[in-house]
Amino acid sequence: MDLDEECGTEREVLEAGLDHDREIALAKVRGLSWEDATRRLGPSATSAAGVIRHLTDVERFWFRLQMAGEDGVPFRWSDDEEDLEFNFSEDDNLEAVIGDYEAACAESRLIAAKFDLTDQAVRPDRHGTRSSLRWMFLHMIEETSRHNGHLDIYRELLDGKIGYM
Repeated sequence: MDLDEECGTEREVLEAGLDHDREIALAKVRGLSWEDATRRLGPSATSAAGVIRHLTDVERFWFRLQMAGEDGVPFRWSDDEEDLEFNFSEDDNLEAVIGDYEAACAESRLIAAKFDLTDQAVRPDRHGTRSSLRWMFLHMIEETSRHNGHLDIYRELLDGKIGYM
């Protein structure tokens, strides 16, 4: 479904909105060199590639861990060490970071397809709430959109490119 259309079910609109935001995130990092993708432009550990890794972990947290209740879901953060998604090794590269995000989004789509919007997560969140799939879609749209704003600024500072690429 194209977001320019004003029709569609609530679910179609939510799915299309999230997919649109996911594509914007990818467009913002494609074409960057690895050096630029991992460059820190502020006082925090944040980088463009780190934002994509963070979004990868967020996708897996909400859909695989919370909604589906999977055990052993891989994350790069922990209670002991925050910001691990912003640390890279010599073996890392942008294509792998992008591929992992695309895989996480595909996993999320498959899981979401098994549930109705009103279905609640198998696992409660840290506040004891079992969020509905509808809430997760809205939260993921908000989360991805917010980080797309960060990526907008990073891309403009890195190479001057602006807008939806």
